[in-house]
Amino acid sequence: MLDSHLRPIIDPPLNRMGLRIARHGISANTVTLIGLVLGLAAAAMIAAQQFWLALALVLASRLADGLDGAVARAHGVTDFGGYLDITADYVFYAAVPLAFVLLDPGANGVAGAFLLLTFYVNGGSFLGFAVLAERHSMRSQTHGTKTLYFTGGLLEGTETILFFVALCLFPDWFAPLAWGFGVLVLVTTAARIALAWKVFGR
Repeated sequence: MLDSHLRPIIDPPLNRMGLRIARHGISANTVTLIGLVLGLAAAAMIAAQQFWLALALVLASRLADGLDGAVARAHGVTDFGGYLDITADYVFYAAVPLAFVLLDPGANGVAGAFLLLTFYVNGGSFLGFAVLAERHSMRSQTHGTKTLYFTGGLLEGTETILFFVALCLFPDWFAPLAWGFGVLVLVTTAARIALAWKVFGR
């Protein structure tokens, strides 16, 4: 919901930083992998109850996630780069809930499993829509230049980052936050399915 409103604000500084990184010969794929390592380190810090360090690593990881696209635009966007980016995103999105489950399986296990289920279902609906959009030659610049067709919704990347920040700030509230966010993820999925039916079902 917030991504398209933030893009005009964050894209110009990200593009300037991405251009400087590209001039040093660093590839977008390298930035993507750095972001993934930072994200996995954040998950490890959550499991180790180092929540402030985890918060810093989450934010650093998402900065890298924004910068890899800017570097790609400077170097030239590639299909594999887009594939690597979305794969790294899904690994990160799964690692953080898993870390809270590992932290306290008794208190967080069921809520964490539900949250991961909603992420899985939402990811399937997102990627399925992108495949059909490509088949129908659909294009959109709402979320910037992407190798995949991005459908908006109630919850997008910005909301997920804010959710992870909240989890790091209030780790004892993981279970209620996970249940609530998971329900909103399912609402987002249902809206995307309805959109797919409207666009592709006739």
